[in-house]
Amino acid sequence: MAKQKNVFVCQECGNESAKWMGQCPACKQWNTFVEEVKIKTKNVHTNNDIDIKNKPKKLSCIEMNEEERVSTKISELDRVLGGGIVKGSLTLVGGDPGIGKSTLLLQMCQYLCGQDIDVLYISGEESLQQIKMRADRLEVNGERLTLYTETNLSLCIKAIKELQPRVVIVDSIQTIFSDDITSAAGSVSQVREVTSSLMKVAKGLGVSTFIVGHVTKEGAIAGPRVLEHMVDTVLYFEGVRSASYRVLRAVKNRFGSTNEIGVFEMRDKGLEEVPNPSEYMLTGRPLNSPGSIVTCCMEGTRPMLVEVQALMSPTNFGMPRRTATGTDYNRVVLLMAVLEKKIGMQLASYDSYVNIAGGLKITEPSLDLGIVCAIASSFKNIPVDSKTVIMGEVGLTGEVRGITMAEKRILESKKLGFKKCIISKANIKNLNIDGIEILGVENVSQALNYIF
Repeated sequence: MAKQKNVFVCQECGNESAKWMGQCPACKQWNTFVEEVKIKTKNVHTNNDIDIKNKPKKLSCIEMNEEERVSTKISELDRVLGGGIVKGSLTLVGGDPGIGKSTLLLQMCQYLCGQDIDVLYISGEESLQQIKMRADRLEVNGERLTLYTETNLSLCIKAIKELQPRVVIVDSIQTIFSDDITSAAGSVSQVREVTSSLMKVAKGLGVSTFIVGHVTKEGAIAGPRVLEHMVDTVLYFEGVRSASYRVLRAVKNRFGSTNEIGVFEMRDKGLEEVPNPSEYMLTGRPLNSPGSIVTCCMEGTRPMLVEVQALMSPTNFGMPRRTATGTDYNRVVLLMAVLEKKIGMQLASYDSYVNIAGGLKITEPSLDLGIVCAIASSFKNIPVDSKTVIMGEVGLTGEVRGITMAEKRILESKKLGFKKCIISKANIKNLNIDGIEILGVENVSQALNYIF
């Protein structure tokens, strides 16, 4: 007979406790324990329960077939997925509310249905009429798209087995519940059980499944951490709702690289791809303005030019303000210390504001030299040539270190019309690029001498 037991489960990490605690000992979060009913059943296995077809196999005896991929016809999404949708894969899509997760997946349905692929869209948050209204706004009218509003897991699985679609979308995983678990929908136990069941269906029937996940206020996927371990791919949809751009980033991908990103722009008819993010990010850049520098970062295999802005202003307080938007705050403070120690700039009485224009978040070390030059330009109130791109990693002694994929970055700069590139001397040994002047520097002092 089944035994019933009450346990307390942390809603952040899934840690279980016999009693309620204010702080979770595993993830150190406060007030996250919720009481759940756990039913234990005694499993008795006999010889008849064992599937004799499923036996251990030697690696050399396993037949290998190429992954069957289906293109979504959205090149930015295909790039992040690693080339398309893999048959039987389970993909988790997370992001802030209203960022465009459902919009992106509904637009994907339109292109999949155009390739004669059956798609089942299961929604636990919206009615059929609401989804239809959004589909009309996005001009989605796929004849092979089937909508189903249900929150019961067993009924959802029954619909999948009956319709046999190629692609299933579940929006969202926190609204689906299993009758076998007594806790409420969205709890750790429910999310774990529902994801496990959908994974078995996806692998067993070869159905490519996308599940939408809510995020916490810190930006992480809500629910237990095991949720990200269970799925094949984890995609984060990032951006600021007040801004038009959106960035799709893969943080886990069993079928491709985790360094690729896709850039979209939100418009009235839905999301549109941004094939050239560098040109998009530099639109509206002020020319010959002090404190404005263009640098190049790498997102996977894609070089992206961004504008680094710095503003130095005399402080009115005893303690100057230090603000960094889009990059690591501690890194900016470190680079300012290098300028004070190695160059002799007296920045202690100045407020500093550093911003990556466009709202991108970049922590790549190649941004260092651009930040240093932007701060120096604003401090001296001297503009830098608008046709100059600056990149390199800066060390604590003021040296400029080499960066990866320098040739790709310089070619991207040349394509957008830049005439001069300041980079580490270690990167120019084997470079032979015509049409752009390449200046190699060994330290910060040499870089500042080139631009002033």
